[in-house]
Amino acid sequence: MISGIGIDIVHVDRIFRWLEIPGLVDRFFHPQEITAASRRGAGRALSLAARFAAKEAFGKALGTGLAGMQLKDIQVKNDHNGKPCIILERTALEKFHSLGGGTIHCSLTHEGENAVAMVLIEKARDE
Repeated sequence: MISGIGIDIVHVDRIFRWLEIPGLVDRFFHPQEITAASRRGAGRALSLAARFAAKEAFGKALGTGLAGMQLKDIQVKNDHNGKPCIILERTALEKFHSLGGGTIHCSLTHEGENAVAMVLIEKARDE
């Protein structure tokens, strides 16, 4: 059963500005996200924009926003087939479990200067 859905859009210029401020990207992104985005060369900012949109969409799907979580504790990565997935750590994992947990589905896209993410959370099945 679906427990929440969230969507968010991020303009890539926002991320270009963040990249100019020392330490800001490290505050919002997991180290592996930064490394993966850096491999994309000119697409670095767009990759980070899509991941930031996914973090925001995750908070909306939770229904609580991102309060009480560190954004770098939400890692958006691609599996071996390229499918995006969300990996939670520390503060984000604790909050997710406190709200009942479940399965997280994520979709990312971008067009021009905008990145969009959608997150759907399925309620954990009762055992």
